[in-house]
Amino acid sequence: MASSPYFSLAVLFLAALLFGLAPLGLAWVWARVFSPRKPNPIKNSIYECGLVSQGDAWVQFRSAYYLYAIIFLIFDVEAVFLLPFAVAFTGLGVAACISMLIFVLMLVEGLAWAWAKGILTWA
Repeated sequence: MASSPYFSLAVLFLAALLFGLAPLGLAWVWARVFSPRKPNPIKNSIYECGLVSQGDAWVQFRSAYYLYAIIFLIFDVEAVFLLPFAVAFTGLGVAACISMLIFVLMLVEGLAWAWAKGILTWA
């Protein structure tokens, strides 16, 4: 079984799964064993900064803020993809340069689209 090429991947997958689930399980056990369960109206009331909450907590955000974040992520990931290309630029062939040019042109097209739609105007 240890000679299987996927054995090490399975072990690493299980280790990663346990690494994430073990603290959750320990926190659940700790809460069940050591935390007192005494709910009452005072404990269940909403508390924020020592003041009684007033009004509705629902606040509606403009969707443009999310578009700014998505555009930032797109161009941030672009920088991550361009870095290896820039490091190995002298050792790459013409096909790699053409593919990277296509990649950059697609991103420029996305930037031009966002600019034309008015997404980049802060208002």
